[in-house]
Amino acid sequence: MNWAETFLIITIMMISVLGPSVVIALLGYSVIKALSRNPSAASKIFMGMMVMLIFVEAISIIAILIVFQLFGGKT
Repeated sequence: MNWAETFLIITIMMISVLGPSVVIALLGYSVIKALSRNPSAASKIFMGMMVMLIFVEAISIIAILIVFQLFGGKT
Protein backbone atom coordinates (compact mmCIF):
# COMPACT_ATOMS: atom_id res chain seq x y z
CA MET A 1 0.00 0.00 0.00
CA ASN A 2 1.54 3.29 -1.04
CA TRP A 3 1.12 6.70 0.55
CA ALA A 4 -1.63 7.79 -1.88
CA GLU A 5 -3.90 4.90 -0.92
CA THR A 6 -3.22 5.53 2.76
CA PHE A 7 -4.05 9.21 2.35
CA LEU A 8 -7.24 8.33 0.48
CA ILE A 9 -8.36 5.93 3.21
CA ILE A 10 -7.64 8.47 5.96
CA THR A 11 -9.51 11.19 4.06
CA ILE A 12 -12.58 9.03 3.48
CA MET A 13 -12.60 7.91 7.13
CA MET A 14 -12.34 11.53 8.28
CA ILE A 15 -15.27 12.58 6.09
CA SER A 16 -17.38 9.63 7.19
CA VAL A 17 -16.79 10.52 10.84
CA LEU A 18 -16.88 14.32 10.65
CA GLY A 19 -20.10 14.49 8.61
CA PRO A 20 -22.34 12.87 11.22
CA SER A 21 -20.47 14.68 14.01
CA VAL A 22 -21.40 18.03 12.50
CA VAL A 23 -25.02 16.92 12.13
CA ILE A 24 -25.14 15.81 15.78
CA ALA A 25 -23.69 19.16 16.91
CA LEU A 26 -26.22 21.13 14.85
CA LEU A 27 -29.03 18.93 16.12
CA GLY A 28 -27.99 19.55 19.73
CA TYR A 29 -27.82 23.29 19.14
CA SER A 30 -31.26 23.31 17.52
CA VAL A 31 -32.78 21.23 20.33
CA ILE A 32 -31.43 23.56 23.01
CA LYS A 33 -32.69 26.56 21.06
CA ALA A 34 -36.15 24.98 20.62
CA LEU A 35 -36.38 24.02 24.30
CA SER A 36 -35.49 27.53 25.37
CA ARG A 37 -38.30 28.92 23.24
CA ASN A 38 -40.96 26.38 24.17
CA PRO A 39 -40.17 24.24 27.23
CA SER A 40 -43.66 22.74 27.32
CA ALA A 41 -43.00 20.88 24.05
CA ALA A 42 -40.06 18.98 25.54
CA SER A 43 -41.50 15.50 24.94
CA LYS A 44 -42.17 16.14 21.24
CA ILE A 45 -38.79 17.77 20.74
CA PHE A 46 -37.07 14.91 22.57
CA MET A 47 -38.77 12.28 20.42
CA GLY A 48 -37.81 14.07 17.21
CA MET A 49 -34.26 14.46 18.44
CA MET A 50 -33.96 10.76 19.25
CA VAL A 51 -35.25 9.74 15.81
CA MET A 52 -32.75 12.06 14.14
CA LEU A 53 -29.88 10.76 16.28
CA ILE A 54 -30.74 7.17 15.41
CA PHE A 55 -30.68 7.94 11.68
CA VAL A 56 -27.43 9.92 11.90
CA GLU A 57 -25.70 7.18 13.87
CA ALA A 58 -26.94 4.54 11.42
CA ILE A 59 -25.59 6.53 8.49
CA SER A 60 -22.21 6.96 10.16
CA ILE A 61 -21.94 3.25 10.99
CA ILE A 62 -22.90 2.28 7.44
CA ALA A 63 -20.33 4.72 6.02
CA ILE A 64 -17.56 3.31 8.19
CA LEU A 65 -18.52 -0.27 7.28
CA ILE A 66 -18.43 0.62 3.59
CA VAL A 67 -14.95 2.10 3.98
CA PHE A 68 -13.77 -1.05 5.77
CA GLN A 69 -15.34 -3.21 3.06
CA LEU A 70 -13.69 -1.22 0.28
CA PHE A 71 -10.23 -0.96 1.77
CA GLY A 72 -10.11 -3.83 4.27
CA GLY A 73 -8.69 -6.45 1.94
CA LYS A 74 -5.70 -4.39 0.85
CA THR A 75 -2.47 -5.00 2.70
